[in-house]
Amino acid sequence: MLHRMLRRGTNRFNGDTWGRMMKDTLGVLLAGGAGERLFPLTKDRAKPAVPFGGQYRIIDITLSNCINSDLRRVYIMTQYKALSLNRHIREGWGPVVANELGEFIEILPPMQRVNRNWYQGTADAVYQNIYSIGSEEPKYVIILSGDHIYKMNYGKMMEHHCATGAACTIATLPVDPGEVAGFGVVEVSSKGEVIGFQEKPKTTNVRSPFNPEKVDASMGIYIFNTDVLLPELLADADDNDSKHDFGHNILPKLLGRYKVAAYNFVDENRKEALYWRDVGTLDAYYEANLDIASVSPIFNLYDKSWPMRTRPTQYPPAKFVFGEMGRTGMAINSVVSPGCVISGSAVRGSVLSQDVRVNSFSDIDSSVIFTHVNIGRHCRIRRCIIDRDVHIPDGTVIGYDQAEDRKKYHVTPSGLTVVTRDGSPYENPVSPEFMQTM
Repeated sequence: MLHRMLRRGTNRFNGDTWGRMMKDTLGVLLAGGAGERLFPLTKDRAKPAVPFGGQYRIIDITLSNCINSDLRRVYIMTQYKALSLNRHIREGWGPVVANELGEFIEILPPMQRVNRNWYQGTADAVYQNIYSIGSEEPKYVIILSGDHIYKMNYGKMMEHHCATGAACTIATLPVDPGEVAGFGVVEVSSKGEVIGFQEKPKTTNVRSPFNPEKVDASMGIYIFNTDVLLPELLADADDNDSKHDFGHNILPKLLGRYKVAAYNFVDENRKEALYWRDVGTLDAYYEANLDIASVSPIFNLYDKSWPMRTRPTQYPPAKFVFGEMGRTGMAINSVVSPGCVISGSAVRGSVLSQDVRVNSFSDIDSSVIFTHVNIGRHCRIRRCIIDRDVHIPDGTVIGYDQAEDRKKYHVTPSGLTVVTRDGSPYENPVSPEFMQTM
């Protein structure tokens, strides 16, 4: 099968419809990162499985981009702590595609089919699943990441890839020169061809030909002609000095041998400024969530032309109860998901996932709260992330005294407090009114 794939030619763009090109494309979504910078939220879950925006998971954003782009054959490569991620994909995304039409969103866990090691890098993750890729016989392979927040039509990028006759196309976005340490730096000619690539340099003199004040940075999204990708993966696997990484090894080695094009990010979010967020740190993750709760969020979840999908869950509507003086159930500038009960408390500028209960006389400010959390009476919580299944006892105060918070919880240098099941108080988990509000 692999030999047949290597012999197949890749046609130049010749008027094929967008749908035809995407049917000839296989998506490979890398979702195996450990997410160390999001610890302790990644203590028991993979980074792409971390909740986002109330009812979503981070990976839902990329998968929604796939469906909205008519990319309906997608392999998801998992590795670390993938149980909840696997369940989320199986129950939420399997029914979205039509198996009888050859469509699938399928998980590929590490199987060690071609060697006995775990994934050594991004390129090695794809290489270890090379037989699964070859069996689909795609003309094109698009490599994606499952831990970024953005809206992008991959079909437009595919159109650009075919029109330029490139063997590989790298999606880029402009960043400030001071930010290059976190990106792959793409040196682009005035004609849009990639002539240099540096993976996460400390500094760079490279500037964008389209904006001399910016640097073209890789988004970690690549389109390959399959008959180019597979031999490169095989050669890289035999290189003992390689890091087996796309940015460090595969992409730089293509330059001078194949045509590599750059594709400027076209944001389907339709705002003045481009929106692309790496939510790989606790502070970045927190800020991206709070943007969703703002009056005019930059990242628009309510855009019907670019819907965001997720695993459906069966919860009753959110409910707000009690309207007495000093005991009014209300939420202001907040996202409140199904199953939540705000009972005589105030929630401001926060994001609440499903099945959260906030009991009377409590005040929640600028916080992100995961599923199945119960907050007792007379609590004050500010600038906090509360993980799932945490019970906050009556009278608890979090986010007002960092020195005190550090004795019990994880506190970031910026003063953001993260409460997990292992680091939260357990006594008296349920207030008497817990059942009265049902």
